[in-house]
Amino acid sequence: MSDVSVDLKAIARKRALAQREVVHTRDRCHTGVASQLLATFLVPHYGKVIAGYMPIKSEIDPLAAMRTLSEHGPVAVPIVEAKAAPLRFDLWAPDTEMIPGAFGASVPKRSVPVVPDVLIVPLVAFNRAGHRLGYGGGFYDRTLAKLRAERDILAVGFAYSGQEMADFPTSRYDVPLNAIVTENEVFTL
Repeated sequence: MSDVSVDLKAIARKRALAQREVVHTRDRCHTGVASQLLATFLVPHYGKVIAGYMPIKSEIDPLAAMRTLSEHGPVAVPIVEAKAAPLRFDLWAPDTEMIPGAFGASVPKRSVPVVPDVLIVPLVAFNRAGHRLGYGGGFYDRTLAKLRAERDILAVGFAYSGQEMADFPTSRYDVPLNAIVTENEVFTL
């Protein structure tokens, strides 16, 4: 990726983060609806290992959906092990004792590594082509590329509808999602 693309992505990310803050303040009351849509969309994947995430900052909160999903099969959360490396995943349940982890996200105190079949992916912005704009560390792109080289993986973006952004740059390293769930809709790609 050229320096110009990196600069354009950084500008888009800054704009998208500011927009997500506004949307989170305005729309977080709709998180329950979004979580219900997410859990319903994932019914065909009950019994598979589904990785959610521990929300940070103004990310939409998937914990209600994760609690529902944990009643029907294993749920995991991502663990950042190193910069520029794919994520690792540990089993999670609603009663799991959590401790502070990288970037402010909680992680299980006791590590039980698993390989997910489904990833619920946080994002800064998304577009209708299934691309996501993340924080810029490339963790999910590396993780999806690695997992998809080994097996079929369903990657589902979870966001507020107000995070949709049509005009952010993408690169050949950006790994698209299979679906995106918001408080208004589920769309698949």
